[in-house]
Amino acid sequence: MSALTHLYIASVKEFMRDRMALFWTLAFPILFIFIFGIVFSGGDDPSYPVGLAIEDEGPAGQALAEVFQSIEAFEVTTGRREELVARLEEGDYRLVVVIPATLSADLAARRPAEVEVIYDPTNTVTAQVVLTITEKVVDGFDRQRSNSPTLLSIAPIPVTSDRLRTIDFFIPGILGMALMQLGLFGTAPALVQLREQQVLRRIGATPLPRTTLLASQVLMRLTIGAIQTILILVVGILLFDVTIVGNLLLLAGFAFLGALMFVAMGYMISGLAKTQESVTGITSLLNFPMMFLSGLFFPVEVMPAWIRPVVNAIPLTYLADALRQIMVGAPPVYGLGLDALVLAAWLLVCAVLAVRFFRWE
Repeated sequence: MSALTHLYIASVKEFMRDRMALFWTLAFPILFIFIFGIVFSGGDDPSYPVGLAIEDEGPAGQALAEVFQSIEAFEVTTGRREELVARLEEGDYRLVVVIPATLSADLAARRPAEVEVIYDPTNTVTAQVVLTITEKVVDGFDRQRSNSPTLLSIAPIPVTSDRLRTIDFFIPGILGMALMQLGLFGTAPALVQLREQQVLRRIGATPLPRTTLLASQVLMRLTIGAIQTILILVVGILLFDVTIVGNLLLLAGFAFLGALMFVAMGYMISGLAKTQESVTGITSLLNFPMMFLSGLFFPVEVMPAWIRPVVNAIPLTYLADALRQIMVGAPPVYGLGLDALVLAAWLLVCAVLAVRFFRWE
């Protein structure tokens, strides 16, 4: 076997002996999937966006509309039926309530009437909750006005929407986090440890080209990145029914670019850090802002305007955006072209700084 192969196998064995690196790069992201999957796969929300089409201009229609607008659990938006249903199909609403044009006349003549409730059945929990609330609102309104056997009821109409479940949003973010952990906790501390133990100095003194050693180390970490990607996809698909809608080759390309960029960042950090204590501090200092400000666990659009420049400067923001677009068809924040460009720019900067500051002893 070639020297590259021997060094690659040795690097794999060395990595497998590092339990902390194994935890941060493999077990930690899978643990996150289970935690967020159990908590959020149902998609419960504290309030529900609802569309309201008021086709009846009579007193009963206007009164029922006021009742719906007063429900604290609903965030009501009024509009035309066609527009509201189109937005429901895009995932903007949980349901659309249509108050028919004949409602006031039917109730005045004591004829039965129906309120159409168009909803998304793909999210079983919220659909059941919102339909139950709507049914109680209509029933209470009917009893208050008619004081007689039921005249008013709801007519549920299911419509499939393209709304992402919460777990669909989280899985690509967790993949991005795992690739970041590979570069920060799976690369920088290990290299500093090898340098402190004089392993790098002794290998560097041999006739073996130093580029061969570095190539084997990088190749080993890219292999770990591939394993992370496969594990997270398998867990998401099999356990939480996540559907990969995009091109798998494009997904693999962005995962490779992200892994390579963060590995280069890890090499850069190992050159800047002199001891194990300092490398831990630097990696933690970079890890937590990127984890919580890059849109891994909630959309970047909800962040305050004053912190958006920081969000826009973080490379993980663009990796998570690209993975989410490709994997689950999420609406783009920046566009795949810009995502790739920013990641490539970060890769170039980190690689140049890694070469500049890397030390063998």
